[in-house]
This record gives sequence, C-alpha cells and structure tokens, in this order.
Amino acid sequence: MQVIQEKLADPNVNLVGLLRDPDQRANLTHLPVIVIVPGGSYTHIPIEQAESLALAFAGHGFQAFYLNYSFISDFQPLHLHPVYELGLAIKTLHQHALDWHIDPNQITAAGFSAGGHVVALYNDYWHDQVATQLQVDSADLKLANVILSYPVISPLLGFPTTEATLAQWTDDPDVLAAEQHVNKNNRPTFIWATTDDPVVPAKNSLAYANALATANIDYELHLFQHGPHGLALANAQTAWKPDANQPHVAHWLSLALEWLQAQKATD
Repeated sequence: MQVIQEKLADPNVNLVGLLRDPDQRANLTHLPVIVIVPGGSYTHIPIEQAESLALAFAGHGFQAFYLNYSFISDFQPLHLHPVYELGLAIKTLHQHALDWHIDPNQITAAGFSAGGHVVALYNDYWHDQVATQLQVDSADLKLANVILSYPVISPLLGFPTTEATLAQWTDDPDVLAAEQHVNKNNRPTFIWATTDDPVVPAKNSLAYANALATANIDYELHLFQHGPHGLALANAQTAWKPDANQPHVAHWLSLALEWLQAQKATD
C-alpha cells in the first residue's frame, strides 16, 4: 500500500491517501473511493482516528483518503472554507483517476461529527456555490454517495453550545444550516447516530433525513439507542473510553458497505 499526501491549499490543507494496486486477477482496474472527513469541532483533527477509518475502508477494497481541512484558528469566521477544501479534494480525485486507479463515478465522502457538517453542506452546495467559488465544472465535483456519521447538521440544533463559538464559525448561521439547503442535486445519503449522543443531538440527523425525504433524495437512516459522541468504528480499535466500544453500533460499517453496494446496483 502506498501512502500519498496531496497539497490542496496552504500546507495544512491536504489530502492523504492510502492507495493499493487493483487485483488484476479479480478483473479490477479502478477502485471505488472513500474520502474520510474527520471531526474535531473545527479546532483539530484526530489523525489516528482518521487513519483507522481510512484503513477500515481500504480493507474492503476502497482507495481510501482523509482530508485535513481548515480550522477556526485559520479563518474567523470559518464560513465555508472546509466545504470548498473538500471540493478541491474531489476535483483532485477526478484529475488523478487514471494514475490512482480510481473510479471517478464511485467517490463517496464520509463525514464524522463536524466533518459530517462539512460533507452535508458540500452535499447541498457542490453544484453551485462550490463550483462557482473554485471556478470548476460541477461534473468534476460530483460525488456518488454521502455518509454522515453522528453529524453536526446545523449550528442551530444544539452544537456548538455557546454564542462565542458560533461567532467563530459564522456570522450567518442559516448558511451553515445544512437541512435548510437540501435540493434536487443532493446525492444519496447514509446517516447514522446514537439517540443519546450528549454532544451533537440526534435531532441533527433527523432534520437532515427529513429534508432529504422532502426533496425525494434517496437516504438511509440508522439511530442506535446508546453510544457516546465520537464513536468512529465503535469498536476497541477506536474506543477513546470503555463506553465507546459498542459492538451493536459497530454494525454501522457493515450496513454502510451493504448500502454502498446496493447504490452501485441501482446506478
């Protein structure tokens, strides 16, 4: 497996990839892609967790990447900077489809917590605001699917909890309320969370799922009864405390993989 790092903007904004050569005996020439967009409250990225998530998908046949994006320490307010940076990452994947053995029609972005906010907003804005900002044809920004894991959806739905933090995010909260901007161009979306998440309330996931349903966008929603915030793989590998090892919730990965396979069958 080859590890690459592709600079996207300033030195701190980059795309890290775990690339494998396709198995010719399995008649594979180009592989599906997963782009992990980690959480961290827009203040940091848990790199070890991002690597574990990327490796988990790599083990299931994906060319796996994770995105290092801008924080509130880089821009205040942060606005949509991370969303545009995800756009740069998707554009880069399309450009390197041949040499990275990528199927450009099978790129999925998977966001976790604040990274879920980035991905949800990208899902809303890729075809217009992101394309205009980056001066890129929207075809080079298109995803096949979206995965949202215990996502922040709107700063008006319980996270962040202080006005001071919200001011670091934006001076126009409605722009960052992803459920308000779902439209016909949104991509099929898989969402999972826990109903007793003490940091990002599950009503975030419910609001986005409801907006997708209203817009007639394909989606699948799983709300597990218990689990702390930041579960990642929800197993011993990523458990940051004993209660973060949740075997039942850990089924989310198998469910997501099955859903992705089903999406390919309906393309």
